[in-house]
Amino acid sequence: MKEIAIIGSTASGKTGLSLEIAKQTNSIILSLDSLSVYKEIDIASAKPTKEERGDIIHFGIDEVYPNENFDVVEFFECYKKAKKFAKEKDKNLIIVGGTGFYLKALVEGLSTGIEKDIKLDISLSEAYELLYSLDKSYMEKISQNDKYRIEKAYSIYKQSNMTPSEYFEKNPKVPLAKDLKIFEILWEREELKERINLRTSLMIKEGIIDEVIYLEKNYRRTPNCMSAIGIVETLEYLDGKLTKKELEEKISLNTAKLAKRQNTFNKGQFKNKTSNIIKNLNSDIIKYFSL
Repeated sequence: MKEIAIIGSTASGKTGLSLEIAKQTNSIILSLDSLSVYKEIDIASAKPTKEERGDIIHFGIDEVYPNENFDVVEFFECYKKAKKFAKEKDKNLIIVGGTGFYLKALVEGLSTGIEKDIKLDISLSEAYELLYSLDKSYMEKISQNDKYRIEKAYSIYKQSNMTPSEYFEKNPKVPLAKDLKIFEILWEREELKERINLRTSLMIKEGIIDEVIYLEKNYRRTPNCMSAIGIVETLEYLDGKLTKKELEEKISLNTAKLAKRQNTFNKGQFKNKTSNIIKNLNSDIIKYFSL
């Protein structure tokens, strides 16, 4: 069994490429997308339809409802299930998506022993200042606005009575896919911008407004997924703050900003990586599977 990851920014063509490769290599697919895991969020997530998936087995799609929790720990469980299935069925595994943090955790590992969902009992700024005073070298790497990482560091301190640096020294990370081969799709900025605009236009035509109306009616606005790009702008439209034209423009703009962040992250985080334009990457991947 071989396993690879296909990464790239949003709208880079990862889904189409992964399906094409899967058909040629007897592979199953694990989605690496923090929005596609939710049932009933189909258009905003741009997840492949059942028709597009065809006979290709997928994990990491429609795993939970929008009001249920899903984080990197749940993703690890999806990965374990997908890998077990691939081994049992003598298939290869393709991990594909744009949530680079999940992939980084898969390759580098997570430290265990800290409970999930520990909320701050002081303000974000107070937590940052406290942790900075205790562990300057660790906290210097974290933005003062990075709520997720500050909460994680604070949870470590509260539960272990150790600074994050002390904790990670005593509880080293254990990678699940240390030597994973990664393939990255590259696009010129203007070409990617055009692809983003086309995808946004398609989302509007396919009914993202109706999808968000349904989601708000059934789950309100409190779940984390309701602040995702595509959903949050549509809520503004429903509040009368945007025209339909402005809605499309704002989704495209925010998606382009996300793509830039994803490309920056992918550029600096992964070592065992081959990067190429999409038409050449196909042959690069097929060659790897034939080795």
